[in-house]
Amino acid sequence: MNVKAAAKAAGISPSGLRWYEAMGVLPPATRSANGYRKYTSGDVSLLRLVRTLRALGLSAAEAGRLAKLTFVGEADADNELAAALQQQREAIAERRADLDWLDGELRDLEATWRATRTRGTGHQPAAPISVLFLCNVNSGRSQIAEALLTRLGGERFRVQSAGSEPAAVSDMAVAVLAEVGIDWRKARAKHIEEVPGPFDYVISLADSMRESCAAIKGPHSTLHWHLPDPAGAGGPPEARIAAYRRVRDELSRRLVPFVELALRTAATEHTPLLAEVSNG
Repeated sequence: MNVKAAAKAAGISPSGLRWYEAMGVLPPATRSANGYRKYTSGDVSLLRLVRTLRALGLSAAEAGRLAKLTFVGEADADNELAAALQQQREAIAERRADLDWLDGELRDLEATWRATRTRGTGHQPAAPISVLFLCNVNSGRSQIAEALLTRLGGERFRVQSAGSEPAAVSDMAVAVLAEVGIDWRKARAKHIEEVPGPFDYVISLADSMRESCAAIKGPHSTLHWHLPDPAGAGGPPEARIAAYRRVRDELSRRLVPFVELALRTAATEHTPLLAEVSNG
């Protein structure tokens, strides 16, 4: 078949077919008596497999190599193809996880924006802005959040944290805060009933604390930032403290826009943030 027919059968343009040939993916075509290129059904089948492999993320050269190995029946072709497909499957899973994370970030930012825009309905906002962080035992996530917002917000915010079943503050939470210059050694865990309101914002850091937000007395805006409990991380100490660092860094990312939005909503005169929480 000629180049036009072969390209149509393979689902590509004639120029695309010639590109694959020039790249060495497709064997050089034979010539008919009148000098025109001639392609076979085997060429078409090879191109179809190459296109499938490329759609999975393989380069043209790698797709062509694996397709050729498969077509000639090399002993290791099946293993190589299986390994390549598994590698692409893992890459897709990683991209999917990244997209899920980004989707969560967008939803949380939108929720933060909505909460700050509607804050204060039915009551006069207090100055400074009062924020309460909640998690189950008030030993890790909510302590880190309290410390970070205290640093970021300064005198413009009154920040507290509490839990439904308070326990001792985690040494690893204290350690990761020390890494960014925050001394939290004197902090203690508190029960929800210990923290005085009213609050402008109540932010839960665990799904199980959603109902507790609604139970807080007085009008307030609520946010739910579910973060994995770092206390549940297993493995050696390095892996466990890494989980606390991830929570610290994630909270840092969320708190910066929260501070700016909350201040603007409250119409509080403020200067741009001077204090920044870095990774050390």
